[in-house]
Amino acid sequence: MIKVLIIEDEVAASKRLQKLLAELMPDAAITDIIVSINAAVNWFKNNQHPDLVFADIHLADGSSFEIFKQVKLDCPVIFITAYDQYALEAFKHNSIHYLLKPVKKEDLTEAIAKFRKMHASKANNNIDIEKMLMSFRQPAANYKERFIIRFGEHIKTIETQDIAYFYTENKANYAVMKDGKRYPVDHNLDELETLINPKSFFRINRQFIIGYNSITEMVSYSKSRVLIKLNPPSKFETIVSTERSAAFKSWLAGE
Repeated sequence: MIKVLIIEDEVAASKRLQKLLAELMPDAAITDIIVSINAAVNWFKNNQHPDLVFADIHLADGSSFEIFKQVKLDCPVIFITAYDQYALEAFKHNSIHYLLKPVKKEDLTEAIAKFRKMHASKANNNIDIEKMLMSFRQPAANYKERFIIRFGEHIKTIETQDIAYFYTENKANYAVMKDGKRYPVDHNLDELETLINPKSFFRINRQFIIGYNSITEMVSYSKSRVLIKLNPPSKFETIVSTERSAAFKSWLAGE
């Protein structure tokens, strides 16, 4: 059996990861689920290290990077994050892969395959930082500054800075401008996440990517979810999903 430790303080995200691991990695035995930096440090100091660690970067008491600055691991780590900019530091800490929230089955499958290959060959887990940097960190200058919009026989461009938010409805994707106009876009939300600057836009759930400047009000909706009011107003409720709540708060703080 492959001994796996999970470091994750979001219950929904932890349950999702466990469910996916049960399906994609049936030989994995989850030894424990840790929810804080201090608890993780104590665990590593008092227990035999597992074969593999999954660690969310954002924990309630800080960044999980702090754990690995205090404890020297002899096992690889797969980091989970909502932000690409954390990738460089993640790989410096003996990481073999990193996953973006919400974790997708195909991404986890790739991470597991990479782990199995390294585990079977007893390969060195060190990652080429420069190579990783080129692969995963997109310079700000490369983010899309405008989109081509087609409606009927007409074509026009819209500036990304003039977009308030994106959303999907009935398998179609739209950009809502700050002046209230709505245009269809050719990219789905998964693609849009890679094309626009994550400092300016955040995907709050499966249906919406919102711009920071479009937020007019935030209301506590439940223990971990936040209701967002936008300008221009949306005909749908815009609620930050439980899985993205912690990352959303970090995004608001500019972290």
